[in-house]
Amino acid sequence: MRPVSFGFGQAVTRKEDAALVRGAGRYVADIAADGALQAVVLRSPHAHARFRLADIEAARAMPGVRLVLTGEDVAAFGHLPCVGIPEGVKVSPPPYPLLAREVVRHVGDAVAFVVADTLEQAKDAAEAIAVSWEALPHVVDAERAVADGAPAVWPSVPRNVAFEATLGDKAKTEAAFARAAHVVTLKLVNPRVVTNYLDTRGALAEYDAEKDHVTLTVPSQGPHLIRDVLCESVLRMPPEKMRVVTPDVGGGFGTKFFPYREYALVVIAAKALKRPVRWMSDRTEHFLADAQGRDNITTARLALDRDGKFLALAVDTLADMGAYLSLFAPYIPVIGAEMLPGLYDFPACHVRIRGVYTNTVPVDAYRGAGRPEAAYVIERLVDVAARELGIGRDELRRRNFIAPQAMPYKTPTGKVYDSGEFAGHMARAQQIADWSGFEARAERAAEQGRLRGIGLASYIEACGALGPETATLRLDDDGGVTVLIGSQSTGQGHHTAYAQLVAEHLGLPPERVRVVQGDTALIATGAGTGGSSSIPVGGVAVSGAARKLADNLKKLAADKLEASVSDLEIAEGAVRVAGTDRAVSFAELARAPSDRNLLTAADTCTPPAPTYPNGTHVAEVEIDPATGRVEIVNYVVVDDFGVTLNPLLLAGQIHGGAVQGLGQALFERAVYDADSGQLVTASLMDYPLPKASDTPAFTFETRNVRCATNALGVKGAGEAGAIGSCPAIMNAIVDALWRAYRIRHIDMPATPERVWQALEEGRRLHTL
Repeated sequence: MRPVSFGFGQAVTRKEDAALVRGAGRYVADIAADGALQAVVLRSPHAHARFRLADIEAARAMPGVRLVLTGEDVAAFGHLPCVGIPEGVKVSPPPYPLLAREVVRHVGDAVAFVVADTLEQAKDAAEAIAVSWEALPHVVDAERAVADGAPAVWPSVPRNVAFEATLGDKAKTEAAFARAAHVVTLKLVNPRVVTNYLDTRGALAEYDAEKDHVTLTVPSQGPHLIRDVLCESVLRMPPEKMRVVTPDVGGGFGTKFFPYREYALVVIAAKALKRPVRWMSDRTEHFLADAQGRDNITTARLALDRDGKFLALAVDTLADMGAYLSLFAPYIPVIGAEMLPGLYDFPACHVRIRGVYTNTVPVDAYRGAGRPEAAYVIERLVDVAARELGIGRDELRRRNFIAPQAMPYKTPTGKVYDSGEFAGHMARAQQIADWSGFEARAERAAEQGRLRGIGLASYIEACGALGPETATLRLDDDGGVTVLIGSQSTGQGHHTAYAQLVAEHLGLPPERVRVVQGDTALIATGAGTGGSSSIPVGGVAVSGAARKLADNLKKLAADKLEASVSDLEIAEGAVRVAGTDRAVSFAELARAPSDRNLLTAADTCTPPAPTYPNGTHVAEVEIDPATGRVEIVNYVVVDDFGVTLNPLLLAGQIHGGAVQGLGQALFERAVYDADSGQLVTASLMDYPLPKASDTPAFTFETRNVRCATNALGVKGAGEAGAIGSCPAIMNAIVDALWRAYRIRHIDMPATPERVWQALEEGRRLHTL
């Protein structure tokens, strides 16, 4: 088949955008159901307290109120499970009930569920429930939680340690440190963040009593996981009795992967009332009830020889889990720790991770899910080591990068990198950013009273392993193709990307390809979207199914054209005899097939190994010393994604991820008050997000090395921007502070206040 202008590698514009930018998107809040009742959740104002509910019957008798559920009412149902327990790690998850009974453990903990005819009536009834609170001691910081005498989040858990995991070889690592010429130590904080996707969560449950069947509509990153976990672990009903539908989703970033309390509660209420029940979160409720991200405190040590070669890495991390263990929570810091060696040739490594309970909102996967935390640790540590040893930051990296000829390379934490040319993308990023010309720019900035710094970060991540994923392609009567797949777009552009893969084998333009996702009634299985797997796994399945369907259509056409299959080619929605004008259209084949089974083809991708995207970010900043404000004046990204399916979609993913990392580096931090346990940053008035004016003009290009373990050669890109950005930006900020006053480190976020305070302390010490 001849190459097509909308196939693999082409810059096809997103077919989804016309509806979305014109307000014609269809989100959960837009889904109508006749006679739907409205629900609200009564939440705890305390971080830790015993409680007793009163006036429940009075609330139930209020106008319009249909149902009030308490912990006692849902005690027969299961708890939210924790399934992300790494192999060999001992974890005994405490109960995570649908509604708390007797004790709440974080501000926002759910204590009652109220259903009424209108939202206002439900709110009035929730406010009418009298709650008697007995405040208990609380702890909202992981370091304090493991200290002697800290309040117990769970009485049965000593020192609030939920689990401990180790990686690597401790004896070998200690021996390497014993003979090291240099040891560099850095303690750093990766702050807790709140996802803040565009559309807040919601849920609509519709119950068919005659069929004893529920339809649940939720924004998710994959409806099959939501259905299976809710049915098997919580509601204890056969999965075939529930259909989960996911319409348009305005961002997920990991946090919409999980089943939440409200999803089960609307189902319970709808079955009890035999009426549709809807719950929609507001933004403050999102801050108090949705899984949060990051929140690690890490001490890292690096052992080097006299020539600056890395001998060993030792890392100790406290990972705040919040009050309960969310679905994948223990898994996140462990899979992140597996990537701590980064792109470097480490002979030895040892990591200890302690998951810690605190009286805060539970933490789970957030864009990159552990890998951004790991990249931040190693890339900040390497920068500090370079300064302490008097070696260029780029030179120290070059000396220790894993060489291309060493591939496949097994790290001391057990990951096997299949491909990569790490020094190559760093050199290219430096060239584009004019690294060598920085000193002159810094001098000009100083003349204008500003501090200038430049930083880089070279990262690697493991992804593309979520599966298996099955794609089914069907030739429709109009000659177009429908793709059914269990991955779920939350803004990535799946409808366009999958159409391009179909085009490779069937030659159809994107508008002739319909992608169906987000419906367990139409799609039998699905791994969902996470870990940058939609193209490395889902795309492989789509490509395989398209190839099979193309073969099927040639078989059908061979009968009609009385030709050999080997003489046929596919082009422009038809099968024709090569070199002739004899052809039969897809529509003709669909309407009168000799074998209807040949109109459908399916393929399943089970990833044989993770893929390893990698790259280098270079950030250049200017700081106003009078205010501490940081401005990013230049930003360059050079990435290795194996091969590129669509450069426009790819650039969008990298820009979005980099801005998300920028937000964490400069602005975002969920703050809990130690005295009250309150989430101080519980609204967008208190929790800043990056604006367009904070965002630099990105320069992005790829320097790809084909993935050796993926059928399409792709490595995945969805999380990469968020992984390289935080360390690059912070390395640039610290470079400016180091040049001014030898300031070695500040923690994220580098807010104007925090930067100004560091400068003031630097000035004070400088004048002593």
